[in-house]
Amino acid sequence: MIYPIVKYGQPVLDAPGEPVTAFDGELEKLVADMFETMYAARGVGLAAPQIGIGKQLCVIDVSSGENPADRIVLVNPKLLSMEGKQTDEEGCLSLPTFRAPTTRPMSASVRAQDVHGDEVTLSGEGLLARAFCHEIDHLNGILFIRHLSMLKRDSIKRRVKQMVKAGEW
Repeated sequence: MIYPIVKYGQPVLDAPGEPVTAFDGELEKLVADMFETMYAARGVGLAAPQIGIGKQLCVIDVSSGENPADRIVLVNPKLLSMEGKQTDEEGCLSLPTFRAPTTRPMSASVRAQDVHGDEVTLSGEGLLARAFCHEIDHLNGILFIRHLSMLKRDSIKRRVKQMVKAGEW
């Protein structure tokens, strides 16, 4: 099932997600639906709050579905370490059409649970490190625009308000 993506301005995107406590068939179905939704939206990551579910759950696939081995599920994730810096264009499925140069760590390590509740520790560099940080930010109620300058962030917020007023958002 493909979920609609929640857009910027919805309260679920501003609130930290609740921990996942049930590791069952329902969670497996949700994860499968999240991958399907992410691929349909042409994203490389999707957090549960982005589909209106306030839970500590995200999916990532930097291969955009090309390599099934690249599918990552993070349940109740925590960033363990971040090193270096990279600045690149970043966007967000909840802020469609808006992209901006955003600085993130060059490498990052995370500890989480998988869909079965088993603990996993993963490390990534480049785009994967960026995706870890971006999606975990979502789980903590933070959108990528919070990493931008106040001028750029305000510009995006003004444009969204205009789009809302015009019925385009």
